[in-house]
Amino acid sequence: MKENGLLPELAAYLYTHSDPERGRTPSERELAEHFSVSRGQIREALAILEAMRIVERRAKSGIYLTTTDTSVEALALFAKAGLPLDPIQIYETVELRKIHEIKAAELACTRATEENFERLREILARSEEKVAKGEPLAREDRDFHLEIVRATKNSVFHKICSIYYVMGEQRLPVYFSDPERGRRSHAEHIQIYEALERRDGNLAQALMSAHLQGAESYWKGLISGTDANNPNSELESA
Repeated sequence: MKENGLLPELAAYLYTHSDPERGRTPSERELAEHFSVSRGQIREALAILEAMRIVERRAKSGIYLTTTDTSVEALALFAKAGLPLDPIQIYETVELRKIHEIKAAELACTRATEENFERLREILARSEEKVAKGEPLAREDRDFHLEIVRATKNSVFHKICSIYYVMGEQRLPVYFSDPERGRRSHAEHIQIYEALERRDGNLAQALMSAHLQGAESYWKGLISGTDANNPNSELESA
């Protein structure tokens, strides 16, 4: 099993097979047998999970989950593994994403190159086709926002924001299952693009803030037990 595949599967297995009271997980030997890999591979994977504050290895005691203090990367790994995430934690991530992407819109106005604009136009063209067909825009939405972050020319900024989209990978298709939400999002993307092309930083920030307010309201609705577009809806799982 490749390391990239082992990490999320190992995290999910530890999460579901730990002692509910003490948080103790199966041993290295048991994990190696379960995943049919060497103990060395398990040890290396555990070292990564420990660095992400998912587990703690205690000498002469065992391996213990420490998920109450996990890193942002760990939350992304949990999402990739299909583990349930705390809705409030996801809402807080959406809030942080909003802060970052508003700033990204401002920076992109001064730093974006013609290559960035060309990619944004390509993404908008794909979105236009999907809107016409009534298909969800989950991939196009992610690509549009991350291209704006990429246009800041700050690679660390882009890596941080990419994590938010890994965490929302399971949620975005549900969010865009409403065709009207997709049409509205696409129209707002066009407005943001036009502001970027005019190099109008103030307008780009304002439009991005208003645009992301929709996602923020959506999560507020889920946490409170209602959908912003359907007050009678139940709280959906994360």
